[in-house]
Amino acid sequence: MILVGVDGSHAGMEAARWAAREADLRGVPLRIANAIPAWACSAVPQGRFTRVAAWMRDGAAAVLGTAMERVHAVAPGVQADTAILAGDPRPALIEAAADAELLVIGNHGLGGFRGLLLGSVAYGVAGQAPCDVAVVREVPAAPRPEIVAGIDGSPAGARVLDFAFAEAALRGIGLRVVHAYSPLQAGGGFAPVPDDFDDEETEVRMVREALAGRRGLYPDVKVVEEVVRGHPAEVLRHASAGAELLVVGSRGHGEFTGLLLGSVCQAMLHYAKCPMVVVRTSRRPAG
Repeated sequence: MILVGVDGSHAGMEAARWAAREADLRGVPLRIANAIPAWACSAVPQGRFTRVAAWMRDGAAAVLGTAMERVHAVAPGVQADTAILAGDPRPALIEAAADAELLVIGNHGLGGFRGLLLGSVAYGVAGQAPCDVAVVREVPAAPRPEIVAGIDGSPAGARVLDFAFAEAALRGIGLRVVHAYSPLQAGGGFAPVPDDFDDEETEVRMVREALAGRRGLYPDVKVVEEVVRGHPAEVLRHASAGAELLVVGSRGHGEFTGLLLGSVCQAMLHYAKCPMVVVRTSRRPAG
């Protein structure tokens, strides 16, 4: 099941359309969800806020109805239903995603401040959801038929590649595997880099080792390897421009214990030039 959160914003409706196409590709059902305050969910609310609660429920139903129309317009064969979630959107979506294989959200909601690149719900959900998360920006009018996967040699890279290969095969498009590196990485943080260290050759070998075996599983996926010296966030920002999808891991090398998202993942949530999937290194329980 794919879960998509909508709130009536343009970004939310873009997310619903993207999720519908994804559910159609995967052949799985789609659930469209909208969150309202828990006190407004009661069928017979008490006190003077009865009319306000009814108005909120009616508004949620209207948002879900509009999203369902968008879903049917782009993927009429998808089995879809709706749900009104009780509570703050972030914990409500995280809890509802416990049985989902993918949670889809727009990069901005109705509560976003003008000028911000990413909404608080998108950021919070991407950091804590128990499944992979797709953050949808407006899809390019004519995206190039390619998925971009960012890897760094960390354990998360294996799941990133598994997701990216499977997605490219579903869509019948190519895959660009991007690895950005700095000479400092070779010496371990700020340790001196040996004079005879051939960093580019080592990084290329790492990428090819990561791809070993997967090419055979997906023989129809055309793969381009791109090893670039530079900051990963900047390299991936350029690589994502015009692509159908960017895939990154939630954590990478050198991240501090306790961080919900790695620094590169955080940067790409703000600056990716196309829809983006944050792949979990491993599933974790909601809450």
